Amino acid sequence: MPKLVFIDRDDTRHEVEVPVGLSVMEAAHRHDIDLEGACEGSLACSTCHVIVDPAWFDKLKEPTEDEEDMLDLAFGLARTSRLGCQIIMTDELDGLVVRLPAETRNAML
Repeated sequence: MPKLVFIDRDDTRHEVEVPVGLSVMEAAHRHDIDLEGACEGSLACSTCHVIVDPAWFDKLKEPTEDEEDMLDLAFGLARTSRLGCQIIMTDELDGLVVRLPAETRNAML
């Protein structure tokens, strides 16, 4: 199983194993990582915003226009920002590192 590394808001690293086909957001929820995902992955909010380690960013599929529109609503946007619900784990992403942003916006409240 591929490994995924979350770096949380206090710089603590959490290395978890993730089944192929699961999203970064779903992996966070399974492993009690504080990544919200208010819309449950329906691409209707930006609360699963993560910042991908620059070494991994170009290995991801290009974001869709819908994802880019949602990212425009995210706090703390960075050049390597993506929505965790849109990053699907593959064997090629074994070792992927993502950082949780300092703030999030819950569009569902």
